[in-house]
Amino acid sequence: MFSQRLMCICKNARSFSTTSLKNVKVAVCGASGGIGQPLSLLLKQSPLVTELSLYDIVHTPGVAADLSHIDSKSVTRGSNGPESLKTALSGMEVVIIPAGVPRKPGMTRDDLFNTNASIVRDLVDACAKYCPKALIGIISNPVNSTVPIAAEVLKKNGVFDPKRLFGVTTLDVVRANTFVANAKGLDPQSVSVTVIGGHSGVTIIPLLSQVKPKVEFKSDELSALTTRIQDAGTEVVKAKAGAGSATLSMAYAGARFAISLCRGLKGESNVIECAYVESNVTEVPYFSTPVILGPNGIQKNLGLPSGLSSYEQDLLKSAIPELKKNIQKGVDFVHKK
Repeated sequence: MFSQRLMCICKNARSFSTTSLKNVKVAVCGASGGIGQPLSLLLKQSPLVTELSLYDIVHTPGVAADLSHIDSKSVTRGSNGPESLKTALSGMEVVIIPAGVPRKPGMTRDDLFNTNASIVRDLVDACAKYCPKALIGIISNPVNSTVPIAAEVLKKNGVFDPKRLFGVTTLDVVRANTFVANAKGLDPQSVSVTVIGGHSGVTIIPLLSQVKPKVEFKSDELSALTTRIQDAGTEVVKAKAGAGSATLSMAYAGARFAISLCRGLKGESNVIECAYVESNVTEVPYFSTPVILGPNGIQKNLGLPSGLSSYEQDLLKSAIPELKKNIQKGVDFVHKK
């Protein structure tokens, strides 16, 4: 079953009239992979998704045929290979990109860069050509670098709109909610943690001083919990012992974000998610903060919450140099000869 939170999102979606639900078209690029398949399954269940286009390099028609037997309204189709990108992407309003290789034990997100950077570049180039107005959510790691890659590719094609490009950092929020709830004996569905910064290591900054409902942490608890949130991806990689990285939890988080994009697209008010976007909130050009989603993507960037603790301010200072390096690496990749 869906969790209560995702069920609530779907329930809210059903409040729209039949007319408002027309023509919500979502593409998943990397739909045959460990994230892509469960992500596509979750999206197939959303009444906001009336057309689900699945793309990957292999096996996609089979995934689409399997999902098409589910008794929900969305029409599902699948296509393989670069020659089918036009068919897969034309007319799409939301494109979610989980394509790429997973982490293995001992690998960092940066180790994935050379392979995943090329994949994201080519997929976003196709988006620029075939669905230039789509809202694009990048899941492929390292997100701190792949989002700048996507932006530079869109700029080269003359279609970049910073309101329509997102790095999906929702998994950091989901993990933070879960870990705080477990530590304090709370229902995870009732906990809300804002996570800012980026999507790897020290760039992940959970604002534990501002958890809702209000909770208190001793200094050693605060440090341990922050470190666990920052290193949670490695925790899964080690637990899977070479069999992959976070796929199911990432699929859940990716579906939550994609459905939020759809809700904003169709005019629902006060749809807020944390996302890694082009930003002037700090000295780095990309940064994750809460944003309000609307019909054209980002309706408003809510910026840095006020009242950061001294501990969180120190985390922010540590994150900035790493983010600068990650962002420049992505920009350089696109412009290298």
